[in-house]
Amino acid sequence: MTETPAASAKNTKISAAKTAKKDEFYTQWVDIQREMNAYLEFDPDVFRDKVILLPCDDPEWSNFTKFFALHFMDLGLKKLISTSFAADSKPPEIEYQPTLFETEAPQFDETMTRSNGKLFVLERKDINGDGVVNIDDLQWSYLEGSGDFQSAEVTALRDEADILITNPPFSLLKEFFTWLIESGKKYSIIANQNAITYKVVFPQIQANKMWLGKGFPGNASHFGSPYEDTAVATDRREGLIRVSGVQWFTNIDHGQRHERVEFMTMADNIKHSKHKEVRGVGYHRYVNYDAIDVPFTVAIPSDYGGVMGVPVTYLNKHNPDEYEIVGNSDDMDMTKEIGVRPLGREFIVAYRAGGGTGHYSPGMHMLGLAEPSPRTVFKRLLIRKKDAS
Repeated sequence: MTETPAASAKNTKISAAKTAKKDEFYTQWVDIQREMNAYLEFDPDVFRDKVILLPCDDPEWSNFTKFFALHFMDLGLKKLISTSFAADSKPPEIEYQPTLFETEAPQFDETMTRSNGKLFVLERKDINGDGVVNIDDLQWSYLEGSGDFQSAEVTALRDEADILITNPPFSLLKEFFTWLIESGKKYSIIANQNAITYKVVFPQIQANKMWLGKGFPGNASHFGSPYEDTAVATDRREGLIRVSGVQWFTNIDHGQRHERVEFMTMADNIKHSKHKEVRGVGYHRYVNYDAIDVPFTVAIPSDYGGVMGVPVTYLNKHNPDEYEIVGNSDDMDMTKEIGVRPLGREFIVAYRAGGGTGHYSPGMHMLGLAEPSPRTVFKRLLIRKKDAS
């Protein structure tokens, strides 16, 4: 499908925002609610007596703090902690004006409001005496530093918490995942699906220590944005920007990942697949690895017992009881380890002759296909049925 000029312009703006480290994208309430409900449906007590930390939040704009504060009693939380990033540490394009919530508080400081992050805490204390504990009982103070999640100050809060939930800055995803995983805590965070093959992430997924959450419909969602050059109207939603390929990454269990997925057999796929690349054609084998290439998740043959290279979007349907993840094509150290042979000079010559322009060279342990023309494949997970022997 050819990308429309309008869609291309929007994607260009999103990429530019990432390059410029414009990470201020606000998650919609409905997306938070859908994901948290998936965990609650699987385990109604998943948040009970737990300390939740929202380490990349801004309660005066973000829905994360508002959501958990509103449902504090319903969920049985022990404590809610939220930290915000200092205004002076954000891109200059974001205009900053303290809210009345802050300026009317006795601890308001005209200098610290810009230079320091803020700490918001909600505990089982009915501070205003209205008979309930909710956002009106939220207490706040200035952090000693900017609120950077990697600081010792926020890391100490991480170590106090039981569960970490947030939409972290996409420009710092690798650093955030490292910080997150080393905590050993439960978590649920939003990230681009390309993070699946990060060296710090993939081993966790392969070992069934991390998985995708219920997710966003169509693997895309609309986020609020304070940047004029990215806050374009999309799908007639003023002030929201559509971001494709976003996922929830979590180690909190939910029912969707245990659902059995009914794929067609290889014969039925070849006969009935809606994709012309498979229907009447079949499956191509890699020239340098004993596996077949499956270009679409829906076309995974249920009766094939060998290794298959499938799109990373397969992970939305991955059932760890049925399939094991053997490797991923992005990590050439891993592909070498599992037996992917290096691409030969003859293959590269044929690839160039066919119009290929990628920066590939002989000796690379990348998955190669000879049909319908010499090429390498884009981001494949290598999977195999568990009952295959």
